[in-house]
Amino acid sequence: MRRYLAALFALLLAVPASADELRPVSVQFAQREAAMWSLGWKQPLASSADNPRTLPVLPAACRIIGEPRFDIAALAALGSAQVRCQGEIAGQRIGWPLTATAPEALVRIAPQGRPVQIYRLTLSQPAATIAARPDAGQVWREYFVLGAGHILSGWDHLLFVIALVLLVVRGRAVVIAATAFTVAHSLTLAGATLGLAGLPQRPVEALIALSIVFLALELLRGRRDTLSHRLPWLVAFGFGLLHGLGFAGALREIGLPEGEVPAALLSFNLGVEAGQLAVIAAVMLLRAALVRLRPAAEIPAIRLASYAIGITGAYWLIDRIAG
Repeated sequence: MRRYLAALFALLLAVPASADELRPVSVQFAQREAAMWSLGWKQPLASSADNPRTLPVLPAACRIIGEPRFDIAALAALGSAQVRCQGEIAGQRIGWPLTATAPEALVRIAPQGRPVQIYRLTLSQPAATIAARPDAGQVWREYFVLGAGHILSGWDHLLFVIALVLLVVRGRAVVIAATAFTVAHSLTLAGATLGLAGLPQRPVEALIALSIVFLALELLRGRRDTLSHRLPWLVAFGFGLLHGLGFAGALREIGLPEGEVPAALLSFNLGVEAGQLAVIAAVMLLRAALVRLRPAAEIPAIRLASYAIGITGAYWLIDRIAG
């Protein structure tokens, strides 16, 4: 029974790490002249069944001029086209033919002289109605959901948070370390997004993988005299600065609406925090349940989870350096 509980505990931590981060389809629709718009999209290719020549669903008053352009990048199809729209497109629908392998899309609409609109499409709502002027709460809602979705589907960030919680153990220390991590990545997220600081994305992703390996090794060593055990908040703060640059890279891909940058930045960060707190609470509850049901299984379970986290982080590190 103890072995089963330990294996289950490790499995719950390791299964998400085996999946790639899910990135939504991204559609950009920007007005260039009174009747002319530029259309661009990026479609992740999750399986061979995905059609790399899929087209966005345009408003009824809009037509593509000429032939769309298609290119294949790393695990994604890129498309672009010029579009002519007759009259006002407000009140019309724009969307993407979503599937089980591409269940989410982000649509960014940029009319001339008006605020940018951001819509999140899902399988249940594969199209959105274009507003004449978006309501004040739209940016807050959409970017909060985007932030929460990014942390919950970004397994590299999640594994770091999980390893941090397993390393710290004590409730008060977990809160302090999580707060330090939050403050740090909020600083670099804001700085990088506003153009005040930043690093190339590829080295940042490799260093994030290295941070996961570091915490996994600290867990396996089990020593209480290391800096990670004595001052976990300091380690969390240092690596949090790095993870904030990773969040900023995702936010740059989405884009920020003109005139609503502070609101979008804050709500995205709040969404990240909400997702992070949910993960922290789940790990702490799972650990408490394991300790209560089978106390002797805690240490073997932590070791199994540490190996799973460390191996996954090492794989990402090698892959991102080689890439």
